[in-house]
Amino acid sequence: MSKRRRLKDLLRSGKTLAAPAVYDCIGAKIGEQAGFEFLFTSGFGVAASLYGLPDLGYLTSTEMLDAARRIARSVNIPVIADMDTGYGGPLNIIRLVQEAIDADMGGIILEDQEWPKRCGHLRDKRVIEAEEYLEKLSAADYARKGEDFTIVARTDALSVHGLDEALRRGKMYLETGADILFVEAPGSVDELQRIAEHFRDATLLANIIEGGKTPELSVQELGSMGYRIIAFALTGLLSTSEALMNTFTSLLKEGRPGKVDFTFEDIKELLHVEGHILLSERFSLKKD
Repeated sequence: MSKRRRLKDLLRSGKTLAAPAVYDCIGAKIGEQAGFEFLFTSGFGVAASLYGLPDLGYLTSTEMLDAARRIARSVNIPVIADMDTGYGGPLNIIRLVQEAIDADMGGIILEDQEWPKRCGHLRDKRVIEAEEYLEKLSAADYARKGEDFTIVARTDALSVHGLDEALRRGKMYLETGADILFVEAPGSVDELQRIAEHFRDATLLANIIEGGKTPELSVQELGSMGYRIIAFALTGLLSTSEALMNTFTSLLKEGRPGKVDFTFEDIKELLHVEGHILLSERFSLKKD
């Protein structure tokens, strides 16, 4: 069974599903080993890890696709890739979806911001007209050609035009082929509840960022409201950054890194080092 089909089956299960967003292959493999059934990629994390830049539209479609392709191919579970605004018009979207399918991704997230975009939890966002986004969404639906490929429609209209406009757009986006609706950055529990009640029969995604605009509710709390997909977009990046800051600071000040529980043996196991060594020896002409 393909990863795309496995993701579709998960979405049809009726369960509340949660997953972190990752920005490199190590994070993806750790997520898989931890037991997650699927993963997201983090556009913020990719920009930060590749170039040390914020999520303000610095990356191109090629860079985002390459990062997501590597991540998707490093694990045996489906990956939903953050693809910002799609990097152009309908023709660009068609190519993007075809590239994502060829790279064995489970799906993509497309947002209705203007380009250059910015992280959904930053200020001064701008969105395109809903009709322009519908053209992109229709192109994405066309490009998958019946494949089990998941399209997540994200609207940032709540922060720009208010909740009523976000609800209006969400309805249109679902009617135009989106499998999952993602209303970004609700600022209160009340807004989360109103979105869930308005789209009671839809598959809704909630995005939790530690220190972001949305209340940091648990998976169970969001599931009870009606959200079926919960993304933890920056949990991996933030926790890794904290661990590095603590460890490197200790190394500088104390002359040793302090207690590091994840050992060289652990990383060797994660990367299946012994299996790769045995594979290389299989083709060696030098015999003992």
